[in-house]
Amino acid sequence: MTTLVVVAVLILVLGFVGRPYLRGAAFVVEAAGLNGWAHKLTALQIQPVEKRDLSVPSRHGPLRAYAYQPAHYRGARGVLLVPGVHAAGIDEPRLAGFAEDLAGMGHRVLTVELPDLTHYQITSRTTDMIEDAAAWMLRQPEYQGGDGRIGMMGISFGGGLALVAAGRSAIASHIAFGMSLGGHGDLPRTLRYLCTGVQADGAVRPPHDYGLAIVLLNVADAVVPPSQVQPLRDAIFAFLEASRLDMFDKPKAAAEFARAKALEATLAEPAHTYMGYVNARDVARLGPLLLPTLAARGGDPSLSPARSQPPRAHVFLLHGTDDNVVPAIESLLLAQHLRERGVAVELLETPLITHAEVDRSSTAGDIWRLIHFWTKLLDE
Repeated sequence: MTTLVVVAVLILVLGFVGRPYLRGAAFVVEAAGLNGWAHKLTALQIQPVEKRDLSVPSRHGPLRAYAYQPAHYRGARGVLLVPGVHAAGIDEPRLAGFAEDLAGMGHRVLTVELPDLTHYQITSRTTDMIEDAAAWMLRQPEYQGGDGRIGMMGISFGGGLALVAAGRSAIASHIAFGMSLGGHGDLPRTLRYLCTGVQADGAVRPPHDYGLAIVLLNVADAVVPPSQVQPLRDAIFAFLEASRLDMFDKPKAAAEFARAKALEATLAEPAHTYMGYVNARDVARLGPLLLPTLAARGGDPSLSPARSQPPRAHVFLLHGTDDNVVPAIESLLLAQHLRERGVAVELLETPLITHAEVDRSSTAGDIWRLIHFWTKLLDE
């Protein structure tokens, strides 16, 4: 997404379509981290944001949280933003940046730490915590829009869980919209993809090794003897931490990858072989070994929006065309499923998104569709 192209699109939007699209255009520019003329054209739409610590109650204990408060509250509804599967949780820089960008558009935003997701586990109690956080927000007048409702958004696997929570009877009538960015529709189907590289439509797309490492972490107790489970998981955690660091600190990542390799050498068989495949990023060998363990995993309706009570709210699904962690077919199939049940759905598959972050290289048409998507969502 070059600055020149963005500026051209924004000039078209501002000159011929009108002000309703200014907020969507401003959000896209902020989320992409663009500067220059693109930023100058939209800067007036962005507010300063204050961030503060909170503790939010849940049935499973208090949740650490951040509240992002825009400088000038204009009656826009509050938004609960759910993180994905990531060790840094609500401190993950991309999530924090996304929350600040959203708050800069005038929305009060709440992010909550979900302990199981920080340990790379997708659990039913996480969905409970998301529901409880939304219920807490609904008891706070400052988060309610003019109609007493809030919005819910989730990233990656947090997107699917957020939509499940949004459909629960205790809060469903008080949710204005649910949004999933790179999220799953059906967890077992997504896990099968990560093990096989075959999407639900039969298309072959080699899965990301990071996602398959998370699968192994969760099924370790089914593939190695009890005495090897924790040592194997410790080695996988080192690999996942190295993968996280690799995005912004190459030297630290290299040291952590070396530690993962050293831990591999200490493992007995068969854990040694499994960790060897992780360190070698050998999804072709690792995936088939894990596939038989999935029969008894992930079928709980609280883990998949395609298996649970659908939201009553307007649902927005945004997915990267070439996502190889959660494939885009997941959002397409979920959209079809929800529409058959009477849910209003906005779906956008775009090359501007990788898995759950913005890719700056695309066409003016792709940018326009993304602006249109965010304009509808922000005005919901």
